[in-house]
Amino acid sequence: QVHLVESGGGSVQAGGSLRLSCAASKYTYSTYCMGWFRQAPGKEREGVAAINRDGSSMYAESVKGRFTISQDNAKNTLYLQINSLKPEDTAMYYCAASSTWMCGTSWYAGGVFDYWGQGTQVTVSS
Repeated sequence: QVHLVESGGGSVQAGGSLRLSCAASKYTYSTYCMGWFRQAPGKEREGVAAINRDGSSMYAESVKGRFTISQDNAKNTLYLQINSLKPEDTAMYYCAASSTWMCGTSWYAGGVFDYWGQGTQVTVSS
């Protein structure tokens, strides 16, 4: 069983930055596709970033240039650096892991991911 634990969320003012972390246990995450998703109240879940086994990354258009996904193999940890935060970034952010090497072109839909964390809340005030 893969266990994912997110951390790093919080309340910040617009323009600020946060770095979210996702610690993975019993899982060689560097071998597989990993991703970050978010869900705001009353809205559908949205894929924001994903990283393939080969290290290549993909982003939702709405976050390109502001979000950066990365991983630390030695620490079994996935990160999401969020800069220039906007009020519309307010959401619960979830880490996800796949059993496949590559995330595929439809990664943002979430279907390729098998394991999910409990989420960390990000709140951005104007």
